[in-house]
Amino acid sequence: MAERLLTSGTLLLTLSRHPSPAMQDKASAAGAKLEQWAIDVGHDVGTAARLETWLHQHATAGFTAAALINNAGLLGPVGPIDRSVAEQLTAVLRVGLEAPIVLTAAFLRATRDWAIDKRVLNISSGAGRRPIAGWASYCAAKAGLDHYSRVVALDEALRPHPARIVSLAPGVIDTDMQGELRVAEAAGFPEQSNFIQLKASGQLPTPEAAAARVLAYLARPDFGIQPVADVRDA
Repeated sequence: MAERLLTSGTLLLTLSRHPSPAMQDKASAAGAKLEQWAIDVGHDVGTAARLETWLHQHATAGFTAAALINNAGLLGPVGPIDRSVAEQLTAVLRVGLEAPIVLTAAFLRATRDWAIDKRVLNISSGAGRRPIAGWASYCAAKAGLDHYSRVVALDEALRPHPARIVSLAPGVIDTDMQGELRVAEAAGFPEQSNFIQLKASGQLPTPEAAAARVLAYLARPDFGIQPVADVRDA
């Protein structure tokens, strides 16, 4: 998604554990401005305040639109919840739910008076809408993200310069997380064979294809009409 957002006239800020030198070269070639922060959203508690300050510093930059994408997530150990330790469960909830909440709050505060198109895209999952045995913490984080987005949509509707928000399920994607699922302990994960079959039958879209579909949804004129959505229903 970050690579696709590197277009002329765009200012892109990324928050990730490992900034990419190659991204800087691509930004220069595209005529885009890029800032990369080395951030672990599961541990850096000052990230939201830093983001808010950064946005205030760019308040007079003349933007015509602004968007926040919350994409980070952790699956955590697969299996019954009593097999997980507290630190593992906390990490899943902090990255998948707490971080999007506090970063969204910072984004909304800092851009409250920006009379432009403002959007928040939370990357959710079908696991937030359908229980999957062995995924208790991940399902809980994504379900919380969905309902949080519904509430923020109601709150923003009362504002003079509202932001639109969507919690979007991107569908299954051929990522490292899928690889983890295929080798997880099957005893605590009865649906594992389904995920193995998806890979074997070539039904997992590439991250590049998934990014294109997600960003196309972000650009839709009706973005935010449904605060909880699935890219496969678009």
